[in-house]
Amino acid sequence: MNFNKNQTVLFNKNLNSLDNPILKEKLKELSITHYKLILGKDSLDINLKDTKNHTFLYQDAIKELDIMLKTYNEKYLLYPVLYFYGFGNGILFKALLKNKYHKHLVIFEKELEIIKIMLHLLDFSQELKENRLLILDVNSLEFQDYYDLCSTSPFFEFSRTYFLELSSDYYEKDQEDILNLNNNLIKNFKNAILRNGNDSKDALQGIEQLIYNLPVLLTHPPYQNLLKQRENLSDTAIIVSTGPSLTKQLNTLKQYANKATIIVADSAYPILAKHDIKPDYVLSLERILLTSKFFDNDFKEFDKDIIFIATHLTHPQTIKNLKKNHRNFMLSYRKTHFIEYLKTNYFGNLVEGHSVANIAYGLAVFLKHKNIIFIGQDLAYSEKGKSHSSGYTYLTEAGKKGEAYKKDFGKYTTLAYGGKGFVESSFAWNLFRYDLEKHIFETNKLELCITYNCTEGGARIEGAIEKPFKELCETLLKEDLKKPFPKVEALNKDKQDELLLKSYYKIYKSIRHCQDFSQELLKSYNLILESFSNLNLISNLNEGKEILDYLIQEIDKIKTKLEDGKNMLDLYEILGPILTQFELNLARIYVLNPKTLEDSYNKSLLWIKEHIKFFNMVYKHIKAQEKALIENITPLENELKKRNLEKYIRKINNAK
Repeated sequence: MNFNKNQTVLFNKNLNSLDNPILKEKLKELSITHYKLILGKDSLDINLKDTKNHTFLYQDAIKELDIMLKTYNEKYLLYPVLYFYGFGNGILFKALLKNKYHKHLVIFEKELEIIKIMLHLLDFSQELKENRLLILDVNSLEFQDYYDLCSTSPFFEFSRTYFLELSSDYYEKDQEDILNLNNNLIKNFKNAILRNGNDSKDALQGIEQLIYNLPVLLTHPPYQNLLKQRENLSDTAIIVSTGPSLTKQLNTLKQYANKATIIVADSAYPILAKHDIKPDYVLSLERILLTSKFFDNDFKEFDKDIIFIATHLTHPQTIKNLKKNHRNFMLSYRKTHFIEYLKTNYFGNLVEGHSVANIAYGLAVFLKHKNIIFIGQDLAYSEKGKSHSSGYTYLTEAGKKGEAYKKDFGKYTTLAYGGKGFVESSFAWNLFRYDLEKHIFETNKLELCITYNCTEGGARIEGAIEKPFKELCETLLKEDLKKPFPKVEALNKDKQDELLLKSYYKIYKSIRHCQDFSQELLKSYNLILESFSNLNLISNLNEGKEILDYLIQEIDKIKTKLEDGKNMLDLYEILGPILTQFELNLARIYVLNPKTLEDSYNKSLLWIKEHIKFFNMVYKHIKAQEKALIENITPLENELKKRNLEKYIRKINNAK
């Protein structure tokens, strides 16, 4: 297809505004071979003929445009983000972007020839430059593309208003691609919501255990010291998890254990102890009581020189079990709002991720290993339906029978190790895998290390090179390491005293903040509730609208205070999950397009009603945090008293 000089200039102008280097290069080099441009008398009548199957982009371009615009201007006028499969002739998007409420249109296209043709005909340079028009190549979408789109603003905030529209019936031919794309987007939006927190009970448990564990955290060796003192001591790290395939790797692991850094999940620790394979690090992520059972044992000399690393949120019984047998351990935090508020900078930061393998991978990267090997990282059931390796200490009865997570069978199939066929997985394992793939993608991009998946079973982990474990050990592991690695010391007593006192002051300050803010919130809540209740006595729509406008102003005052990140930092831990869920649900009300005064009135009514329920929840959550802080500060007080620092406790308690 030939284009005139003006069209070529326009194409280059559009291309220069496209913020996607890979797509830009593809479009530059692309030849147009199977589409024929058909122009009608009307400037809006732009069509294409697919010369492969002799079909058309539109049956009637102008009529179909009118129908789509009418639908979108009526139903979706206030949607900040809209998603389309197929670029079509682009005129629909040009028209929709005249609407100031549409902040972004996300267009997925498989046939890049269509995009190239239309960028010669229509000027999208401004829309592309401002990222109001986002064009994504369906053929090259990767994990990171989905992750970035679904977890950033405003796409995340309006994830519950997401739907995917075909720009024309022509694209029905791509049904399989459309379903796959839609499933990936829904899945990644769900994962983004989970990453932002969806359980305030979980957050409250985290606060309780953090405060209770603070004296232990601050008086044991800091994680940052570990990273500084032990970096570059080993080229290769082996991360050991307890998938069904682990058993077959144990002999090889034992043979090469002294030639690599061995980092194991807490669940794998008793298995390795049984086979006399000493790890260098044992990591524990969960905050539940059951996890403490992995350390309810006494392996005597075997535990010498192992560093046990648990999170700041670990269950107190885990700490008791670690102390009981004199293990060398430390607590490290994962960045949370309350940790940020406390400013205990020496003791983090564990990488993000929902599985212990993720924090193990982070440790291996931070210690600057050049090669990182996964074994036992199946993230799937075995062919016999087993969820864990034989020897896994606390497998449930259902797990022993191969029935663990049976409800997930058939729902979460994923590509198998080796890329041949599929394996049964679970929602949780898929989530763990996505996190791992994200970390691997980042390390590959920065060329920090090479990651190998030597599980030889289970699910494929994208970005990791698949190799037989024994073969890779023979290639990489030639010499013994100088073990044990150097000892990691705690901070000196004066520094510990300082951090203990600062933390006590911060917690006490947060208790007062809970009391003051909850009282202020309750007063405003009662006033809003009273005015809202009086609306039932008013029959005049205009008079009712005045009250609604007043209530919305009062609501905005409270929300402004809630959104003050600096002053509300200590409360965001407990409020984060409900704030996230509330805003996601509120987006559904925001996009409602009222067509009459009564519609507008009812939308405002619904808006206020939802906020009243929300403020009631906020109040209860803040009171719950106040109670948690008061009930769990005792170990910190006792530690300060043991160090003869009572006078500072009194001074903090008496301060106004």
